[in-house]
Amino acid sequence: MDVVSDAISAVRVGSPSSDRLRVSGEWRVRLPPYEGAGFHVVLGGSCRLLRDGDDGDPVTLGPGDVTLLPHGTGHALTSAGDGGEVELLCGKYRLDRSRTHPLMAELPQVVHLPHRVGEHPELRSAVDLLARELEEQRPGGCLALPSLLDLLLVYMVRAWMGRARTGAWPVVLNDPVTTAALRALHSDPAAPWTAERLAAEAGVSRATLARRFTAPVGRSPMAYLTWWRLTLAAARLRESDAPLATVARETGYGSPYALSHAFSREFGVTPGRYRDRGTPAPGRTSAPPAHAAPAPGVPGP
Repeated sequence: MDVVSDAISAVRVGSPSSDRLRVSGEWRVRLPPYEGAGFHVVLGGSCRLLRDGDDGDPVTLGPGDVTLLPHGTGHALTSAGDGGEVELLCGKYRLDRSRTHPLMAELPQVVHLPHRVGEHPELRSAVDLLARELEEQRPGGCLALPSLLDLLLVYMVRAWMGRARTGAWPVVLNDPVTTAALRALHSDPAAPWTAERLAAEAGVSRATLARRFTAPVGRSPMAYLTWWRLTLAAARLRESDAPLATVARETGYGSPYALSHAFSREFGVTPGRYRDRGTPAPGRTSAPPAHAAPAPGVPGP
């Protein structure tokens, strides 16, 4: 697995949903904050998007524009003023913010990807395929649609990374040394990594790796490995009934006791209690508090 795939997989839960909508005249729909990420694609016409609490100018969305709201920010969609017909592809992803990877946490409240000819061809292709699946409802659509929605999320994150002018993670993933170390850790997190072995994998000295890795990532290489192993353990505990010994072996801990000790220190609860709760536990692994409002339906006329 690569870092971007793992960062998305770590927070994705359940199945995404979407709908294709047509509205006209003067209209306004507000979507309250929710536990997940939402997106809007303007297939035709134009509209405006305004974040809750934002006193600035709304974001004007034209044909082909894509917007991602990765943190479930409350917002409103409104007509652009001319009363013409607007066609939208809207949807949402369910996310578990207790395991948010810092790459995903760094995304802005609204990612606006204006349509420009020749930019992000993969994203445009995914949008076209989604629109056709929603309109025609062809055989196999129940399998095709969720897969295309997952693909759309990957392409939206990729597009943001390609355009970002600020933030640590676009820089991190353009640094060959840090990228080599991250790729090694994500490819085999259960391996008996040491700082020396990881530095050799990245082709630099231990001191160089520490300098290049720690500042942008926010953790030293070995601290990042510990955090990632526990993130994987939390996901495994919540999504399966695998014995603790199996989870420990898969995440690089020599025994269930070693995993339980590290897990309790990080999450403030034992692995068994975490699994029984079925809900994210508080602790340093958690992202900032998520919005409490339930996920709304996609906007309608």
